[in-house]
Amino acid sequence: MSRDIKRIGVLTSGGDAPGMNAALRAVVRKGIFHGLRVYGISRGYEGLIHGELTEMSLGSVADIVLRGGTILKTARSAEMMTPEGQQKALEQLHKHEIDALVVIGGDGSFRGAQTLAKGIQIVGIPGTIDNDIPGTDLTIGFDTAVNTVIDAVGKIRDTATSHERTFVVEVMGRHCGNIALQAGIACGAESILVPEIPFDFDEICEKLKRGHQRGKNHSIIIVSEGAGSAYKIGEELHSRSGFDTRITILGHLQRGGNPSALDAVIAAAMGGKAVEIIMSKETNKMTAYVNQNVVSIPLDVAYGEMPPFNRELYDLANQLSI
Repeated sequence: MSRDIKRIGVLTSGGDAPGMNAALRAVVRKGIFHGLRVYGISRGYEGLIHGELTEMSLGSVADIVLRGGTILKTARSAEMMTPEGQQKALEQLHKHEIDALVVIGGDGSFRGAQTLAKGIQIVGIPGTIDNDIPGTDLTIGFDTAVNTVIDAVGKIRDTATSHERTFVVEVMGRHCGNIALQAGIACGAESILVPEIPFDFDEICEKLKRGHQRGKNHSIIIVSEGAGSAYKIGEELHSRSGFDTRITILGHLQRGGNPSALDAVIAAAMGGKAVEIIMSKETNKMTAYVNQNVVSIPLDVAYGEMPPFNRELYDLANQLSI
């Protein structure tokens, strides 16, 4: 990329994640600091296709650093998955003379961005609560989501203790059990069920019975949604153990709320790094949090193989909940 960079666009795509606004703020303000004109694109690729671009100012991102969600909104776009939709999006970028595009989202959002890499610089910022993008130790929103689960489980444990019940708590994670694992070990769950590792009902029930025999009058079981239906798991546990069992599905509660300090700091650093990548005229790059530093890596890494599930931490959780 040899031409001067004058205008950049930024959008949020896919599922929202706490910290997206902090990343957006950093892109806008650092871009303006370097003399760039920054355009916010509403509703992700759907908004891009329909020309929903607005020039951002310093004031347009004021007081959003600790706000959850995304002020740019986000939407799924079936049209963007078609060559016709991609061409419309590219035409809008050229029409508004956008030289570079920053995409805050997951790997699906990054794939959409790469279809636009025809004379447009592309930089991805990983934002997803699942922490399921290769190449980065953390994604924006993961730490907040885990802390949201821990807070909810603390409240659930109060009522579980009062009523002497077993609670099955379902958390997000269709293909990745990171939220369940981290939250489960942090809140001392009796069992953690994740899609990466098969589980045995008899083993879970035996653990519940051992706890009951030593005077434990309640239990918490964390289930990643990809491991199975919490309702079916709860019914099976009740049938096999006889314990009074209740179900709580946290759902989209995990996406909301102010970002944690860690997420806000990582998001700001990634937003700033994205502008630095653009200023250095690199393209098809992704910001990544590696060994407590934000660095630039090839965007293709996001489509690679995920690191192995942390079996050591999972085994430790089981050992601590004997």
